Order: sequence, then structure tokens, then C-alpha cells
Amino acid sequence: MRKFILAGIIVLTAGTAQAQCCSKNDISFTARLGYSVGGTAPVGLPRSIRRLNSYTLMPNFQLGIDVERRFCSGIGIMSGLRFENKGMQEDARVKNYHMAFSQGSQYLEGQYTGDAKTKVNEWMFTVPVMATLHVGDKVRLKAGPYLSYVVSKQFEGCAHGGYLRVGGPTGAKISIGEGPGQRGDYDFSDDMRRFQVGLTLGCDWLFADRLGGYLDLNWGLTGIHHSGFKTIEQTLYPIFATVGVVYEL
Repeated sequence: MRKFILAGIIVLTAGTAQAQCCSKNDISFTARLGYSVGGTAPVGLPRSIRRLNSYTLMPNFQLGIDVERRFCSGIGIMSGLRFENKGMQEDARVKNYHMAFSQGSQYLEGQYTGDAKTKVNEWMFTVPVMATLHVGDKVRLKAGPYLSYVVSKQFEGCAHGGYLRVGGPTGAKISIGEGPGQRGDYDFSDDMRRFQVGLTLGCDWLFADRLGGYLDLNWGLTGIHHSGFKTIEQTLYPIFATVGVVYEL
């Protein structure tokens, strides 16, 4: 993560320094529509997560407009506003994974072994600030930080087909079934952050007069939950790749 931060700072600083040395400038606007694939996950898969049983694509659309001020030598600065969705739905097999959930009217917490199905869904406004580098007239490389404000948030799911050791690995064993009242339901939506910070690294490519495509990697530097949230033992970061089309206005 430190390497991503350092790379973003170096690119942004280099672009700004180069821009200050140039007298030529040009302002352009770009509209973009994309689709994101990824998920919220710990950095480095822990041993307690054994395998991914299933992963379901979500309607993760991104709509935005960017403004770029381009200077000499192909260097520029870009910012904008994007409305986007980052979501996932997955079912994973875990072992001795710290969890808390409700089974019927009973609240349970401890070390869980079994399957856990989770749905994450976030709608947000995002403002990126990126340094750009133009390679010829068709390709634009870009990198820099972003800030997102989450307007709608969801993190819920259920534990099923396993058992819970209450309080710790040697606690009382409680079976977790499959149906309502037998499985363990959880909802941690209220524990999610409103503001998220991350880094974007990407490329725009014009394959026609004004029309082109783009590919971005968006790596969250803050977890999706508040720092004081410890019910899930690992910090979960939003990591998504976005592919789409751009149009130069």
C-alpha cells in the first residue's frame, strides 16, 4: 500500500512541477461511462478464508465528467466528478473466522467455521485529482488520489452450513444451519464509512475522432468500515477495475 501511495505522490508532484515550467495550456472535457468489477477484500488473504465458493457480478456502473488542463510536453492535471456503484456478492468458506450474527432472537459472537454469504453495495460520488501524461494524440496515462462520499451503503449477509465456537476457539459449539432461524444473519451497514480515500491508475485511449475507451484500477486506502469496527477481524478495502467508453466534449 505504501508503494501505491508513493507512486501516486511522485506522479502527481512530477506533473505539477512540469506544468509550472510551461506556458502553453489547453482545457478539455471528457464524459465517461464504465462498468466496474472487483470487491471488498483484505490486503493479503488470511488463512481463515479457505476458498471462494461463488462470486456474483453486480450492476457496478460509473458515470462521470472530467476536466483536464494540459500543458506542454504532454503533461496535464485532471479532475472531475463521478457517480458510481461499487458492490459485490460472494459466498466464501472460512475456518476459525471471528464473526458476530443473530440466530433467530439470539445474538452470537465467536470463531465461526463454515460458509458465509455477503452482499456489499455502495453508491457514491467520487472526485479524482490526477496527473496525466499524453503518449501521442491517442493515449492518456493518469494516476492520482481520489475522495469518495458514500450516499447509500449496504453490508449484510448470513453464515450457513457450519458451526460457531462462542467467545473463542474452545467455547461452546453451536450449529449454524441453512434456513431462517437456523442460519446466522448479520447487517453491518451502519458501521460503514461515509468518506473513502484511494488511488486511481489508468489509461484513456481514443480509437476514433472523439470516441475511445478507458481502463482504471481503483484501490481504496481506507477500509469500508469505521476504524473502531472490530467485529470482522480483517480490514476490508474496496479494490475495483473499471472498463468503459469515453467521449471528448
